[in-house]
Amino acid sequence: MSLFKRKSKKQKLQDKYKKLVEEAYKLSHTDRRASDLKTAESEQILIEIDLLS
Repeated sequence: MSLFKRKSKKQKLQDKYKKLVEEAYKLSHTDRRASDLKTAESEQILIEIDLLS
């Protein structure tokens, strides 16, 4: 058993998706356009995650 497991590509994408959604939420309070761009980027990541499943 290893203490340091490598993350799978799916796990990395899920982490990136979560980070982008959080950034989009924070930006939605100040810059709607930037928020929309982050949301669109996160949707693309979600599609990639679905393709891996």
